Amino acid sequence: MMSSLCLSNGMSVSSSRLPVLLSPKALGRVRSGGFSIVRAQAGQSQNAAEVGTPGLVAVAAGLIANPVVGWSLYTLKTTGCGLPPGPGGSIGALEGVSYLVIAGIISWSAYTKIKTGSGLPNGPFGLLGAVEGLSYLSLLAIFVVFGLQYLDYGYIPGPVPSDKCFG
Repeated sequence: MMSSLCLSNGMSVSSSRLPVLLSPKALGRVRSGGFSIVRAQAGQSQNAAEVGTPGLVAVAAGLIANPVVGWSLYTLKTTGCGLPPGPGGSIGALEGVSYLVIAGIISWSAYTKIKTGSGLPNGPFGLLGAVEGLSYLSLLAIFVVFGLQYLDYGYIPGPVPSDKCFG
């Protein structure tokens, strides 16, 4: 005997489909009007599957890059120079790569916005969305601090040590 379940929005679902819709192994979301059934496997984030490996790499890199750029901008504003090169140039290299990571995340976000009409997905625990937002805030801070640097000192330090900074 086949029966159906009537939903509050007037739609009905066949009882033979309920085990499939409510299966704990299923992933994703079923939407119909105002009714939604969330299907997710225990222990696995639905959003992790959406972003894939590039998204997870962007989360990890962005969570490191944004604080490094913040430290760099603070140092630039207070001393007139960026971060010191460090042992073997490692701190300077981390600083440079961090600026590139932020540029990459913003480029990916802008491309996705143009292509799909919305930004990057939230990702696992909302971290990709957070990294995207922090990257845009870092970009704004870069414009502000670089502008103030130019007004205060008349130059913006280059990516390698020079006579003005660590030369």
